[in-house]
Amino acid sequence: MSQRTRRGVTPHAITIPSARTSSPERTDAPDGRRLGLTLGMLVLPMYVALGAPSVALPAIGRALAVPFGATAWVLAAWSLTSALAMPVAGRLLVRWNPFQVLVAGVVALAAGSALAGAGPTLFVVIVGRLIGGAGAGATVIAVFAAATALPGRHRIRALGIVAAASATASGCGTLLGGAVTAWLGWRAVLAIPVLALPLLLVALPSRRALTRSGGDERNGSTGRSGNDERNGSTGRSGSGERNGSTGRSGGERNGSTGRSGGGERNGSSERDGSTGRLDIVGAAVLSVLAGSVIALLQAHSVGLPAPVTLAGVLAAAGLWRRVRGTPDGFVPRRVIASRGFLAAGLIGGAVFAGYYGVLFRAPSLIEQATGGGPLVAGVFLVPAAACSVLAARLVGTLTDRFAGWRVTAGLAALTVVGVLVVAVFSGPIPVVAGTALTVCGFAGAQAVLVGLAPDLVAADDRDTAQGLLNFMNALGGGIGPAAVAGLSGIVPAPAALAALAALPLAGLVLSLTRRPAAVRRPTADHCLGPDATRGSPR
Repeated sequence: MSQRTRRGVTPHAITIPSARTSSPERTDAPDGRRLGLTLGMLVLPMYVALGAPSVALPAIGRALAVPFGATAWVLAAWSLTSALAMPVAGRLLVRWNPFQVLVAGVVALAAGSALAGAGPTLFVVIVGRLIGGAGAGATVIAVFAAATALPGRHRIRALGIVAAASATASGCGTLLGGAVTAWLGWRAVLAIPVLALPLLLVALPSRRALTRSGGDERNGSTGRSGNDERNGSTGRSGSGERNGSTGRSGGERNGSTGRSGGGERNGSSERDGSTGRLDIVGAAVLSVLAGSVIALLQAHSVGLPAPVTLAGVLAAAGLWRRVRGTPDGFVPRRVIASRGFLAAGLIGGAVFAGYYGVLFRAPSLIEQATGGGPLVAGVFLVPAAACSVLAARLVGTLTDRFAGWRVTAGLAALTVVGVLVVAVFSGPIPVVAGTALTVCGFAGAQAVLVGLAPDLVAADDRDTAQGLLNFMNALGGGIGPAAVAGLSGIVPAPAALAALAALPLAGLVLSLTRRPAAVRRPTADHCLGPDATRGSPR
């Protein structure tokens, strides 16, 4: 889509779902509830793997004869590669359909988890967690790509179910981890994600819907004619209308106004971000930056050397230079410069940091208050995890009535309150109540922001944007526990949690000031005339 065409459209914040689903919903579209349940089952083992190993860390340290601080990498390794795999998977979705990415991700997830569970040394365990985390990141992107390709309310319904499944699984991870550690040992806990492999068979009946999401419906098509309708065309004339053009000529592909097909090649789907060519240097720089951030936060607790700080500074400078020098690289400048996109990613990362920081600390606080073990802590946290179902059901109603930035502001505020409740009050009941608030913020923000991200960028960049947004969310999920662990070695645990509340508070401020919201894009529906159905403006 040309920049001139974009500037000719007045931005309007609209309800989620937005511009991409402004046309009447298809009657042959996959059912959002059914597909959401299928995808939700696939993410269960992955999100259990986030919380379950935390209660097994002492047993891992004793069995492998390593200091407890060193076992922190069992959690950090998973979060790191999971975050990094997401933008890579977003690029793969340009060439592969979601089902293919899903299969690759689940296979890597199962293989890495099996290696971690059988690892004779901590190094092998961490390598397995690195591989499993990468598979988890790719699987998450495939799941969300399939869900966001659904039209209308089917999309938000599927996203809500997936968000509820992920929050419930991560919240119940401590319960399952405590039970499995007590009955089967710590190796079985690390191998839990292997269960995703047989669950993949459940997705086979939905394979057609997953494949269609990656092909005919990619980039917002209405699904009426297949390849000729990619990127939002209306299917009236075939190749001349691809990528949202009005069908005036073949030279108007990619949303051009008739100048020429070749003249706009540099701004079309032949960009690096659309053809799937991977910017290895950009990916490496981003990897070093993300790893340095998490390692720096844990430097005090695990005794990391000072060069970690230098590596982070150099990586940040390298990423800034890469984005400026390679606009179509691994982190496309046009994507992060899109109105509201960077704010949406920072808000999601801040909310995720608050949730996972509380989830990291809550089991030990409950154990101290009750005198019980991991199993007791897990039982207490079950009601908090159940709140994710309520949050997922409410988010669809809220996004129909309020603009997306209002909803994210409310969810960030819930997370701030939840973190502070856990930090200030003692006893199992306040801990469970505070955790429940952060669960609501996590589940709701995930559904809202993932549904919003594709509408913040051009059609050709939606898969890339989805990967980068989930990268920022997952990185926030790694930063939260790392910050709490690092600060706990310097200040008391309540003070560390209180300091963590600054992150979701920053997300709240961003929601109120930057107001990330979908922007109308000139798609084929806008060319149908004044009688075309459109989303409700906000």
